[in-house]
Amino acid sequence: MHDDAIGRPLAERLRPEKLEHFIGQRHLLGANKPLRRAVEAGRLHSMVFWGPPGTGKTTLAQLIASYSSANFIKLSAVLAGVKEIRQAMTEAENKQQQKIPTIVFVDEIHRFNKAQQDAFLHHVENGTITLIGATTENPSFELNNALLSRLRVYVLQSLKEQDLQALLDRALSDTINGLGQENLQLESNVKKRLIEVANGDARRLLSLLEMLNDLAESTPNGKQCHEGLLNETLKHSLRAFDKMGEHFYDQISALHKSVRGSDPDAALYWLCRMLDGGCDPFYIARRALRMASEDIGNADPKALTITLNAWEVLERLGSPEGELALAQSIIYLACAAKSNAVYSAFNKASSDVKSSGHHEVPLHLRNAPTKLMKSLDYGKAYRYAHDEPYGYAAGENYFPESKTPVQYYKPVERGLEIKIKEKLMWLKQLDSQEKHRNK
Repeated sequence: MHDDAIGRPLAERLRPEKLEHFIGQRHLLGANKPLRRAVEAGRLHSMVFWGPPGTGKTTLAQLIASYSSANFIKLSAVLAGVKEIRQAMTEAENKQQQKIPTIVFVDEIHRFNKAQQDAFLHHVENGTITLIGATTENPSFELNNALLSRLRVYVLQSLKEQDLQALLDRALSDTINGLGQENLQLESNVKKRLIEVANGDARRLLSLLEMLNDLAESTPNGKQCHEGLLNETLKHSLRAFDKMGEHFYDQISALHKSVRGSDPDAALYWLCRMLDGGCDPFYIARRALRMASEDIGNADPKALTITLNAWEVLERLGSPEGELALAQSIIYLACAAKSNAVYSAFNKASSDVKSSGHHEVPLHLRNAPTKLMKSLDYGKAYRYAHDEPYGYAAGENYFPESKTPVQYYKPVERGLEIKIKEKLMWLKQLDSQEKHRNK
């Protein structure tokens, strides 16, 4: 290991200096890909890299600066304020006078507020800087439109297993910047687990490897790392889960769609993934109640009760004991008969109300608690359903008189809604018979 590498993290030491050494992102940097051609030709344009942690966003920005011989300024949106931004712009203007381009790389650019983002606009437009942002969040949600319209978005993907394997092999064999001189010996099952827990994150993989190297026992045949040592290192979960980030919304979406798709095993997997990552189980309980109404509804009304009961158990027992009740409700939801008839009916009725204005309540449906209201015919001719045959006032209209009745709710041929549909059809027959008699 070179003297200048001592004290620097392994992930920093192994940053590639050439594109051919960059691991992963072949969809962007493969042979003849537009971004690769632009980098190799030194053609600069402002852009934003959107992807999970440890996928090479910072490394790629540094490579672009190197290939274009540009001045490279790195800002962290977490630490930098107005002062640091102004200093960077002043430095860029000075370099511009010397005919030297400047790349300003903003890590976690989504953390800048609108005013801070707008501060870059003028300098991007007049060519003072080339802006490269990095974000783990969806830029269409987190960046304002004025800035986003001036940036080309590149989506970086989590590294594949073969990419992480190649990176691991390089780190173990590199005698200059890696651990080649340490002669660290990893059992095959340790390598496999390292790649699994890295979860597509190169930085995480290298950080774990460096920790193992520091803890490994030295022997005449080199440092030995067994699975027990790895287990000690992995005391806390390393799976990706950001409570306010893209992983969060992707995983809750996967859970909801697995329930809707009637796959209890997949639903249970995503539930456990979220709990394992630290998601608040009460958030999942709230979303499960929504699933019970949106995707099951009256096809199985018990789904709502069971899900609400699971929430109550969770409140009484807490975690982790109460999470079993949550799992029970998720499995029930996935297995239950599905219907979005209530969800669709509610949306249609809501849209109708907003678009059609407010119609008057018919007189026969109005309440008449006073003599004045009765004298104005409030409640007159109202038919009390319980006094009618079958407990149903056939032919009665409950819509406003100025509005044509609309069928919002259309039960499906699944679960209890089969019976509900049959009853509603029977009631319509009674309406039709009553209408025919009154002709």
